[in-house]
Amino acid sequence: MDTYTSLIKQQKRLAGVLLHPTALPSGKLDDDAFLWLDFITNAGLNVWQVLPLGVPQSNHSPYQCYSAFAMNPALLDDSDYRKPDLENINYQQWYQQEQYWLADYALFMSLKSVFEQSAWTDWDTLYRQRDPNALAQFSIKYRSSIDIIYWQQYCLYQRWHALRDYAHQRDILLFGDIPIFVAHDSADVWANPELFLLDEHGQAQVVAGVPPDYFSETGQRWGNPHYNWERMAHDDFNWWMNRLENHFMLFDLVRIDHFRGLESAWVIPAHCQTAMEGQWQKALGDQLLSHLKEVKGDVAIIAEDLGIITPEVTALREKYQLAGMSVLQFSFDAFEDNPHKPHNIGYDRIVYTGTHDNDTSQGWFDDQDSDRQAYILKTLGIDNTAQVVDALIESAFNSQAQLAIIPLQDFLGFSSEARMNLPGVSEGNWQWQFQWQVLHPELVTKIHKALTQSGRLI
Repeated sequence: MDTYTSLIKQQKRLAGVLLHPTALPSGKLDDDAFLWLDFITNAGLNVWQVLPLGVPQSNHSPYQCYSAFAMNPALLDDSDYRKPDLENINYQQWYQQEQYWLADYALFMSLKSVFEQSAWTDWDTLYRQRDPNALAQFSIKYRSSIDIIYWQQYCLYQRWHALRDYAHQRDILLFGDIPIFVAHDSADVWANPELFLLDEHGQAQVVAGVPPDYFSETGQRWGNPHYNWERMAHDDFNWWMNRLENHFMLFDLVRIDHFRGLESAWVIPAHCQTAMEGQWQKALGDQLLSHLKEVKGDVAIIAEDLGIITPEVTALREKYQLAGMSVLQFSFDAFEDNPHKPHNIGYDRIVYTGTHDNDTSQGWFDDQDSDRQAYILKTLGIDNTAQVVDALIESAFNSQAQLAIIPLQDFLGFSSEARMNLPGVSEGNWQWQFQWQVLHPELVTKIHKALTQSGRLI
């Protein structure tokens, strides 16, 4: 049994912090990442949650990546992989172990470079359709650049496992994130077109997104291709199983972003420019999770069940005893059955003040009108606007949720300038970084005290 599942069965209430590695001062998995783990230890926290670690496309979103398996080379200094040692025994072992995704990814990225970063659907036909002879000749011609990509990924995986070992020595669990869909322009879709709903030219017939909601009046048109679930079921969801196994090797617990897509997904005709014209379509997530449980037993999966959640989605989550999510910023309404209200948050929930898609809690409060601000203050039992963020954190810690996660921006009390992402906006996101001087000793003491008072100090 893994450490996280063991702690949950012991009814331990945990606490952690949300920070993507790109938000470290260096933005890299260098010494800053190890110093960051030291801060987590000193503060008494025991979980570090990150966003997906993949290779982002031009808008920098970690939820639109070139591979479901590769890690972002920008997380390493160039000097970390400048001198490949391809005869290294550890490298050779890793290389063989990761061939199920590595070769396709390296070929894909090399081809993108040759074709000036154009989408794979715009490549020459032989490469677009993966002609074996053309790919073999390409691999010989561009051997050195392909080897560098292999070595980059090896270095990234080695660095992450060193971080994980360092974290475990300090009783810190690593919390990862899987985007439910993959980007159309990705190695996964190029190498496995039969697993996705594509036409004969490789274009998506329908695309993913969500209907109008709290974040957008026209919904969100993500543009990801939908899965061919029936085809995936033919080989016992081998691609999904590899993807999940990969993440279980990197993390102690894993969030499936937009979990409801495993029950039903919003299907938008590819020609539609918004997400308003679409329909819900059933998925085979139940079969996938059943097979996963049969193969792996209990796994530490967190279901991101925000937004429009039906009884069927809740039933799927509860069937496999997966924790869901509650966000306190969503709790301030007149509906007593709101699952985000603290009195409705049970042990099978992960509670957040806000997520990477929310404004910071200070920015969120500042953006409310005066009547709503007054209601928030009354609900929190405070009369000073300067206490709002601390009161939200205290409410999260005091809840019955098995895990409370606070974005670093909220621990720091930062306003909207520190927001990580504004959904539906393609530019200007994912850029925020903190500076070391803001993690002063008083902050460490403050967090440690709050954990002690709420019974979350392990």
